[in-house]
Amino acid sequence: MPEGARRRGRELALSVLFQADLCELGPGEAVGRLGSTMEMLAEIWEMPADERRKLRPEIEEFAVRLIEAYFQRAEIIDAHIERLAKDWTLERMPATDRNVLRVAAAELLGVPETPVSVVFNEAVELAKSYGTPASGKFVNGVLATLAREEGLVSEKA
Repeated sequence: MPEGARRRGRELALSVLFQADLCELGPGEAVGRLGSTMEMLAEIWEMPADERRKLRPEIEEFAVRLIEAYFQRAEIIDAHIERLAKDWTLERMPATDRNVLRVAAAELLGVPETPVSVVFNEAVELAKSYGTPASGKFVNGVLATLAREEGLVSEKA
């Protein structure tokens, strides 16, 4: 799968989980919004029609994989995030940061072939693009602690 498809798949997963979070949607309803959300993002990305036809299946497949990985472990992932986000409850946390962390934690725990450093970098970039000026650092700190606790990186990392 081209790296651009994975990057866009993460962004699509973030958008769908953000909608699911704010509208209190379950997994089926969330995935049901994938097509319309993909169309909206393809316009924002200014994706040419031929590229859209070529990459859309891969982008959507990866997004669904991340969304499903989150919903399969939602309680565990949310508990990790809330515990590791010092002085923040999930409800008080900016919705963008909360959902970037959900996508990244789902990828860390449910897509083992993705290198940990790639998950970190992509999550920080999404946080910087969609969050507050402090979002990148916040997301990186929570993910680094989660990865260490899960044995995905050494204690020195």
